Amino acid sequence: MKTLPFEKPIEILYKELKRREVKGYALMGLDELIEKQIEEVYKHITPYDIVLVARHPDRPQPQDYIEKLFTNFTELHGDRAGEDDASVIGGTAFFNGNPVMVIGTRKGHDVKETLRYHSGMVKPSGFRKIARLAHLASDTLHIPIITLVDTPGAMVSAETEVNGQVSAIYSAISALLDANVPVISIITGEGESLAALSLTVSDRLLMLKYAFFAVLSPEAASSVLFKNLDKKREIAKELHITADELLGMNIIDRIIEEPAGAAHRFPHIVMKNVKEALEEELEFVSKEKIDILKRKRREKFRKAGVYSE
Repeated sequence: MKTLPFEKPIEILYKELKRREVKGYALMGLDELIEKQIEEVYKHITPYDIVLVARHPDRPQPQDYIEKLFTNFTELHGDRAGEDDASVIGGTAFFNGNPVMVIGTRKGHDVKETLRYHSGMVKPSGFRKIARLAHLASDTLHIPIITLVDTPGAMVSAETEVNGQVSAIYSAISALLDANVPVISIITGEGESLAALSLTVSDRLLMLKYAFFAVLSPEAASSVLFKNLDKKREIAKELHITADELLGMNIIDRIIEEPAGAAHRFPHIVMKNVKEALEEELEFVSKEKIDILKRKRREKFRKAGVYSE
């Protein structure tokens, strides 16, 4: 497993563990020592370290959650305007025996998939697909919408601008804001830019412990403000992008716990935690009348955040 820059003490122990296994030597409690070292390293994790964890290539992606937590998933394709953006996956499914519409982003697990899904960056057709599926769930099927978010942002190019990127983003946001059914969103990894916003307009916004949610990446902010990447760590701290900070500012509604070492090391534990959180949140929002739910949804986004004059 790939170790991250801040995990150097763990990497050294992993190498020794592998050497002992190859040589057939006794482990002498080395695996327990690694576990303790992981806990110690993650006690001192910084906001930029969390950014790196959220981007780990082995971290479960929305498609993985769909495969593990939902049954009878039927993927729906296309934006009904001529294109199907593969970076957005969505369709009908069952969660604990109840029908839902699940929509997420996908980055890919290998080079071939990464190229096909353009690293999870959403194109205009992807935003229009989100809007189409939200309208289908809201106006035709009358089933809850669950969104899973792991994206570095919207695709930026001359082509996407010509194809109506801004209006497409608006259509996705508007469809979720006006949905006549409960909407629950979970940020599972990266939550960047308008692509993340288009999938997080919801009644309940949940976030994994080592995910992040930001208007733009720390690297992009450093590049814009200082013309280099030298300030990315400082900017990550100033952006207040971690789950703990965002919960304190009332941007998100709940943190889904991850063990020290994060979801890429303990996917089964995190899958279980996500399932339990979804069960509780669906039960919670299902008790509200839809007109009250929609009013609260709008009020929530009008007063989101903490600011000072």
